[in-house]
Amino acid sequence: MIERILVPFEGEGSGTDELSWGQGEIWRAMQRHRSWMPLINVTPLTAGTTIEDIATELRFRMSRYQSMRTRLTFDAGDRPRQVVSGSGVTTLEIIDADGDPAAAAAAIESQYAETDLDLVNDWPLRITVIRHQGTPTHMVSAVCHLAIDLFGTLAMTADLADRDPRTGQPRAPTPPMPPLEQARRQRAPAARRVSDTALRYWENLLKTVPPRRFANQASQRQPRYWQARFDSPALYLAARAIDARNQVGASPVLLAAVAVALARVTASNPVLVRVVVSNRFRPGLAQSVSQVSQTGLCVIDVADITFDEAVARAWRSSMAAYKHAYYDPVQLDELVARLSREQGEEIDINCYYNDRRMQAPRDSAGPACAEQDLRAALPHTTLRWDPPVDRPSERFFVHADDEPGSVTIVMSADTKYISPGDMEACLRGMEEIAVAAATDLAAPTHVSPGQKQPR
Repeated sequence: MIERILVPFEGEGSGTDELSWGQGEIWRAMQRHRSWMPLINVTPLTAGTTIEDIATELRFRMSRYQSMRTRLTFDAGDRPRQVVSGSGVTTLEIIDADGDPAAAAAAIESQYAETDLDLVNDWPLRITVIRHQGTPTHMVSAVCHLAIDLFGTLAMTADLADRDPRTGQPRAPTPPMPPLEQARRQRAPAARRVSDTALRYWENLLKTVPPRRFANQASQRQPRYWQARFDSPALYLAARAIDARNQVGASPVLLAAVAVALARVTASNPVLVRVVVSNRFRPGLAQSVSQVSQTGLCVIDVADITFDEAVARAWRSSMAAYKHAYYDPVQLDELVARLSREQGEEIDINCYYNDRRMQAPRDSAGPACAEQDLRAALPHTTLRWDPPVDRPSERFFVHADDEPGSVTIVMSADTKYISPGDMEACLRGMEEIAVAAATDLAAPTHVSPGQKQPR
């Protein structure tokens, strides 16, 4: 049985404007993926939580955060614009589970991931409560990626926790820099200069690499889009050990491993990777409950060097990428189109790396790692494949995720450009080069400087 409760809300701020730069970038990804790319969370409810409690919480979130009240409209050129409403009514859904409520919550999670959202008429935040034998047991929330990014969810969680326990009212002012304010500021001359500088940096790099990243595969798989999950305690130990002597953080070590493995598999060097950048270090954006992340551009030459030098190059390239990851995505589209015309071939920039590990800032200074410890960890590596799908994704995307005492690499790819066999070779290659370099400062990348552009 499904019950729906109408929840009215009213908050500060309303209006219509262009998409902010962060919204514009994720909108393009949503178009490529044909998905609202929801960020989904399943929360077991504490004893005594009522439906009225959850309705009150939903009303609070819709009222407090402009991003939760943001929908789209389209102009005459079919370009999206953001519309923030000052008030409205949303729906809280309650589902009575006859069997295991956790299984019912998991089914709703899958449903959110697989169904679409009407971005013009539907609110970006959806909440479903699972009720079992009259008691609410789980809450499943999903919020459109256009409204918020990972660090935006953390900012919202911190803000929600900072309330008077007696009244439930927030102690702090409304979080700063909602997307309407971002769009206004991004039209200012200072922001335009930042964007122009970033895109000059992109242009200079894009002129140094071949247009193609991957050779077209002769046998595209059906379904076409594949995803693998590679859990490796050995890669985790190796990355920490390599960082212990380089002191650059574990993330550049993993980025270097991606670059080396990809260069080996695709025979294309230098390697181009777009790294996801939170942009939260920019003035006013740290606590913004919105989508502000964008991608920066790394070009890493990993040929005929040691892996430690590849790590140093990955670190320098990623630092520059972070600096130049705040720009107008419309201008980036125009830049790539112009360079493609000038070169007579489409420039492929659909290759991504996203370090989503929350422990990343504090896991860097690991101990020296004995070779026997690494060898002992290797049998615990696991590789599993998700069911392939026909819903599009990027041509190549690598996520690094937390796992206690390990790291999980989630790799997704379009098999028109990279085969499942090459995906596995990349994953195992990342582990192989890191494990070799953990105890050998002179471990080479085994990438030849003469590697050619894929055809």
